[in-house]
Amino acid sequence: MKTDPVSYAEGFISEDEVLQSARARGVEFGVRDTSPGTGNFLSYLAHLISAQSVVEAGTGSGVGTLWVLRGMLPGGLLTSIDNEIEHSRIAKLALNDEGIAPSQYRLITNPITDVMSKLADRAYDLVILRHDPEDLTYTVEDAHRILRSGGVLVIDSFFGGGKVPDPTQRDAKSIALRETGKMIKASSELWVSSLINVGDGLLLATKL
Repeated sequence: MKTDPVSYAEGFISEDEVLQSARARGVEFGVRDTSPGTGNFLSYLAHLISAQSVVEAGTGSGVGTLWVLRGMLPGGLLTSIDNEIEHSRIAKLALNDEGIAPSQYRLITNPITDVMSKLADRAYDLVILRHDPEDLTYTVEDAHRILRSGGVLVIDSFFGGGKVPDPTQRDAKSIALRETGKMIKASSELWVSSLINVGDGLLLATKL
C-alpha cells in the first residue's frame, strides 16, 4: 500500500512512549493536540533559532510543550498558558514523565489574552499560538510586542480543520484565522511570513 507524502512526513520522527501517553490523556479530555509532524517541526525550529525563552498559548495535554522543550537550549524557560485547569494538570503529568525540571517551565491557568498582555517586551524567542482564534488579532499584536527582533511567531492549526482555505466557510473561527493571515501577510514592515502544509497548517512569521 502506497503511503501518501503527508502521512510519511507526519510519521518521519516517531513519538516515544512519553509523548504517546500524553497524547492518550489528551484524547480522554477531548484535547486537540499538535500533530506529530508539527511537534517535530516545532522542536526543530526551537533548535534552529537557539530558543531559550518561549511562550505557548494553548497547553493542551502537553504534547506540543514536550516537543518544544526538547528543541530548546538547556536551561531555557517555556511559559505555557491555558484557560483550562485540567489541561495544565495533565500537561504537568507529561512533563514529570519526561523528567523536566520545574525551573524549565511555567504552567499558567488564566485567560490567554490577560496573561499575554502582561508579558515583558522583546523578551521571547518563540511564541506559539494554538488557542481559540476569535481574539487572535490582539494576541498577534502582543506576540509582536514580546518577541525579540528575529523572534518567530507560529500559529498552529492555521487551516482550521481544512476550512480556512475554503472561502465558502464563514464560521467565526475560519474567518478569524483567515483575517489574521491576511493581516500578517500585509504587515510586511513588521513580519516576514510563510505558510507551510504541516499537520493542520503552520503560519510562521519572523519579527523584523
